[in-house]
Amino acid sequence: MSTRPTVSVLSAEGKPVGSAPLPYVFKAPIRPDIVQAVHTGMAKNKRQAYAVSEKAGHQTSAESWGTGRAVARIPRVSGGGTHRAGQAAFGNQCRSGRMFAPTKVWRKWHVKINLNEKRYATASAIAASSVTSLVLARGHRVSQVPELPLVLSTSSLSTPLAKTRDAVTLLKGLGAYPDVVKVVKSRKLRAGKGKLRGRRHRQRRGPLVIYNPEVEGAKAFVRAFRNIPGVETCSVKALNLLQLAPGGHLGRFIVWTDSAFEALNEVYGSSTEPAALKKNYLLPQATVTNADIARLINSSEVQGVCRAAKGGALQKRGGKAGVQKKNPLKNKQVLLRLNPYAATFAKEKLGSIKIEGKPEKVYTVGSAFKETLNQD
Repeated sequence: MSTRPTVSVLSAEGKPVGSAPLPYVFKAPIRPDIVQAVHTGMAKNKRQAYAVSEKAGHQTSAESWGTGRAVARIPRVSGGGTHRAGQAAFGNQCRSGRMFAPTKVWRKWHVKINLNEKRYATASAIAASSVTSLVLARGHRVSQVPELPLVLSTSSLSTPLAKTRDAVTLLKGLGAYPDVVKVVKSRKLRAGKGKLRGRRHRQRRGPLVIYNPEVEGAKAFVRAFRNIPGVETCSVKALNLLQLAPGGHLGRFIVWTDSAFEALNEVYGSSTEPAALKKNYLLPQATVTNADIARLINSSEVQGVCRAAKGGALQKRGGKAGVQKKNPLKNKQVLLRLNPYAATFAKEKLGSIKIEGKPEKVYTVGSAFKETLNQD
């Protein structure tokens, strides 16, 4: 993003009406690992405590029969006259028994997250929203959008936004409405008991509209967008990672108002100047600005100051000398190096020529002794 010093500011019809300098937060390092970790912790901080009843499984009079009756020593329901009498009770393996390690409401539900880590994750999510490939990979329909980041000039609007139909017309003019159509088509009935608990439907996420609350007409602006499926609104002074990277996935499609876009430098500052709204906060800087390590190592600047390599190339196999051992019976090149006559020997097939005439019998001490024994 450092090669793009300015961004076009668009009218309601999607035509450029000016330009704005790119805020420094868009140059922050994109760290999916930090975003995922912070998102996981933040999502845990809105859970409600749950537990089974403390009395569950123990609301019966049961006592073990002890030994001698050829049954297990698990507590058994007392009394008679019903099927329940004599049944095992209390144990987690028993019908109507308690669960093993019953859940408690005093479990550690919430997670503390470092403030600087949360700010790093938010800055990464904002920077990723300007990378078209990441926005497309997240599933947003932005092929008709003129430019990312998408900045809207509120002053170019003929009338202040107050009605939903005006907001829909605006999204269509900016080319962002196909993402809303995707949300409408994705609406499905939830599987499971969440249907009974106020979570009847599931649907995708659409565009996130970020506005400046200090501008006049901000409340009406929010009301105009709130009834469009999948579209969310957020103040630039209270950016939320759960909205910027839903599910911990980078690349949310964001529509900025020009006033909110200009306020980003005030909210986040830069890597050298502290932010006005965050005490002594500096944006993170990438340790390595060029991720192509092979190109860096092989560059003339680095190779020019490196000393020459010592020694020759060593083989992967072999002894201390680093000589690779090869079998001359299988490798002909090694065989010829050891015995240059091997090629002629193989070509003329000298190894398969039969010797003419019967060879003389060679006597050894053992054979002479055997012959003497076999004589009549």
